[in-house]
Amino acid sequence: MEMSAIRTGIRRVPANPSWMSKEVVLLALPLIAFLISFPLGRYPIGIDQLIAVLAAKVLPLQHTWPATVDTVVFNIRLPRILAAMLVGASLATAGAAFQGMFKNPLVSPDVLGASAGSAFGAALAIYFSRSMVGIQISSFVFGLVAVLLGYAVSSRIRHDPMLALVLAGILIGTLFTSGTSLIKYLADPYDKLPAITFWLMGSLASINTRDVTIAVVPILVGIVPLLLVRWRLNVLALGEEEAQALGLDTKRLKLLVVVCATLMTAASVAISGVIGWVGLVIPHLARAFVGPNYKILLPASMLLGSAYLLLVDDLARIMGPVEVPLGVLTSVIGAPFFLYLLQHARRGWL
Repeated sequence: MEMSAIRTGIRRVPANPSWMSKEVVLLALPLIAFLISFPLGRYPIGIDQLIAVLAAKVLPLQHTWPATVDTVVFNIRLPRILAAMLVGASLATAGAAFQGMFKNPLVSPDVLGASAGSAFGAALAIYFSRSMVGIQISSFVFGLVAVLLGYAVSSRIRHDPMLALVLAGILIGTLFTSGTSLIKYLADPYDKLPAITFWLMGSLASINTRDVTIAVVPILVGIVPLLLVRWRLNVLALGEEEAQALGLDTKRLKLLVVVCATLMTAASVAISGVIGWVGLVIPHLARAFVGPNYKILLPASMLLGSAYLLLVDDLARIMGPVEVPLGVLTSVIGAPFFLYLLQHARRGWL
């Protein structure tokens, strides 16, 4: 069967009658989260004032508010909001793609060692007193290096290449995690060690417009190809032999998924630190909401991930006198929620 016929067959599957309402909900959630996130924070901004500030960017309105409000909205909160949505969307999309490729519901974006490599790169840069840009570049580069090493190791193992790739990723991730622990042991306990520890817990507190601009390129480079070929993951889920019999180049597709998911994960960790559970929990939530069809599941994961991490970041900003690390909150929220999803799982999610 030709691949075009497969694509046509998949697209002709009868749509769920309630899909339109679900589509509206999926599109509305990130928008609602985006709007309610602006007034939240240490510096209070009223809804009416917020609307006026935003409208003044496109309409010739008289400025009746302090210049500080413009600074808070556009230089502090807007970059942080956009960063949270980018990171949440990329981690959730990478997690969904990996779960489809490995046909395993327990796979997350850091399965190939990208997060461990990025954490090592950031810790190394902090240890040598590099700037924030240097920390982000080092984190991104070592995240890519970790996955490339894992892929190179797995390519030498001929039997069961998927299992070899996972085991190689775990091995390389363990080595980089050990390297991070060594750096923490050698770091100055009064200066470098607290900075490394805080970064590893994940946070968007220091995000600025430049960080978002730098991260958006690799994230888009990773997410756009996955969205374009998302229907092929349905064929891949049938199994290696079945997919090849239907004319799918499984090796090329798997390489594409690995490269795209690694780019998104490394870029996200580089600006936010290590944030767990998003790429594991959100694809399951999306699957429960829209079903296992990757044509719908991948964009649903992207939208839910962006809204989820933004709302968690809002909670991190307002729940106490001191900002709670984002990685801590995602773990506290994600673990019980994942347990709930497992207990109420429907058959055929994967």
